[in-house]
Amino acid sequence: MDSIRRNRATRRSFLTRGAVLGATIGGLSIPLGAKEIAMPEVSHRTITADGVEIFYREAGPRNAPVMLLLHGFANSSHYFRHLMPRLADRFRLIAPDIPSFGFTVVPPERNYTYTFATVSNTIKAFVDALKLERFALYGFDYGAPIGFNLALAYPERITGIVSQNGNAYEEGLGEKGWAAPRAYWKNPTKANRDALRSRFNFDGVRSAYFTGVRDPSLIEPEAYWLDTALLARPGNDEIQLDFKLDYRANIENYPAYQAYFRKHKPPLLAIWGKNDIFFIPPGAEAFKRDIPDAKVVLLDTGHFALETHVDEIAAAIRTMPISQ
Repeated sequence: MDSIRRNRATRRSFLTRGAVLGATIGGLSIPLGAKEIAMPEVSHRTITADGVEIFYREAGPRNAPVMLLLHGFANSSHYFRHLMPRLADRFRLIAPDIPSFGFTVVPPERNYTYTFATVSNTIKAFVDALKLERFALYGFDYGAPIGFNLALAYPERITGIVSQNGNAYEEGLGEKGWAAPRAYWKNPTKANRDALRSRFNFDGVRSAYFTGVRDPSLIEPEAYWLDTALLARPGNDEIQLDFKLDYRANIENYPAYQAYFRKHKPPLLAIWGKNDIFFIPPGAEAFKRDIPDAKVVLLDTGHFALETHVDEIAAAIRTMPISQ
């Protein structure tokens, strides 16, 4: 049963300079809005699924096409705070906090195992608890393999996929970003495990936000401060290290994801920050091998592309042929 711990809805309005704000995406000129836009409400809720108290954000009409927004490391559903109001007139948007991130609570008695398979099962239970029969996926970073696992489980439910720096191909793994995890996979010693801890502290998280970003003034400091604070909860560093070790299971699943793409060919938008050191542009381009009609857009930014290019990403999503 849906228990609402926090349901503080917010409504914003913003004033654009000039009559119409527009963006150019992949050669298309797309209008983004008019002079003054009332921003729709975003609600904050919890629901119990798979024995986990899942926190999630929701916006948009309940009878609109559903889009499930899955965040990555090191953030939470907070990552979608600016995207959701921009799309809530078009979609019912649902953004859960993946276990160990954000405000989702895993009870100690649950004896939870933090692997991508387990987390995918929990998000599957979340989808079932909300009775989502048809939905599109937005997968960023860790959220991509979790979303692809959902697609394997429920291929008939998927109406479209947005991959935002969400990888499914070996060539999309950047050498620099994955050198330390690969060393840990090959030889899971304490030294190799400890070498990854710097990714969870303030400097490590902040660096990931700024790497590859042309205009650092666009990065809101509360984003990386919140991520760091939540990662610093007791025991969470060990959980994150377990995730880093288990990420290799996602790579082993790449052939299954690619077979799904070839068979079902969902509408797919790969919109990536091209300066990301973790997931590099060849991974975005590779989707076209299996889905020839896939749209690939490369933005001049880093890993956390929504922090700098939310208008461009929202506009591109609006062009997708997603229905209920």
